[in-house]
Amino acid sequence: MRAENVEFTARAGPTTYAEGAAMPWDDVWTGDCVRLLDQMPAGSVDLAFADPPFNIGYEYDLYQDRRCKDDYLGWTDRWLAAVRRVLKPTGSLWVAIGDEYAAEVKVRLDALGLTMRNWVVWHYTFGVNCTKKFNRSHAHILYYVVDPKDYTFNADAVRVPSARMTTYADRRANPVGKLPDDTWVLRPQETEDHFRPEGDTWYVSRVCGTFKERTGHPCQMPEAVLERIIRVATDEEDLVLDPFAGSGTTLAVAKRLRRRYLGIELSDSYVEAIRERLLTVKPDPVKPLSVPRRPGVRRTQAAGLKPR
Repeated sequence: MRAENVEFTARAGPTTYAEGAAMPWDDVWTGDCVRLLDQMPAGSVDLAFADPPFNIGYEYDLYQDRRCKDDYLGWTDRWLAAVRRVLKPTGSLWVAIGDEYAAEVKVRLDALGLTMRNWVVWHYTFGVNCTKKFNRSHAHILYYVVDPKDYTFNADAVRVPSARMTTYADRRANPVGKLPDDTWVLRPQETEDHFRPEGDTWYVSRVCGTFKERTGHPCQMPEAVLERIIRVATDEEDLVLDPFAGSGTTLAVAKRLRRRYLGIELSDSYVEAIRERLLTVKPDPVKPLSVPRRPGVRRTQAAGLKPR
């Protein structure tokens, strides 16, 4: 990380950090994300996950989600550039966005000099019920890296069983499984790791009112989606940034997976709820890597570990 003299306007008030001083990670700051990002050290973030307002009329407590197109895209230019500046040379940026502006966001990410690795489709249940068009049941997650030759991608952390293993019991199957495709179908009821191996559509329910992880935020991302992203794109102690912290899901999962985290949120009430949520999160115990296995093979053997 490049150290600078930086003033952060967070909930506790402004603080100046001298050359070489430790930065105040593992927190959520209140305020405008562009202004606060501009005060952060350049090249300090390993992974940024952004789930910005979609400009489709969601009801937030402060932010107005109905802006003219030019105004919305101008604001998008500003926050994307601010996030790009704080990414490490080995960092990555994931942006969740709806149909209305997915193409415009991609064009802007390309213009920032980032390289797209995947255009992921997250397919969910309990979508928006429509009357004059097909029901909305997906969102786009654009995965970009700063340097396509040097970035973190922990393949073994997200491998899934292949069809050779689960359907055909083919002994030629790779015992450690396969990488998911870029359509992610996530079914919590079907596997302990929540994901299906077939594609790059992530099939997972939105967080409904009856779900245990539900908070009071109107647009809450499921923890299982963030878990895959954080596992594959960071190592323990890496810094995860969410410039639109919302319900705090990114920060909660990062803490549970033993990553450092930083969130920015415009609303005081949302920040208070996030901090209360984070108090309930405990880091996962360190355990051997769990990987897929073919029938009759222990997970520890598939991972190259000695059975206990």
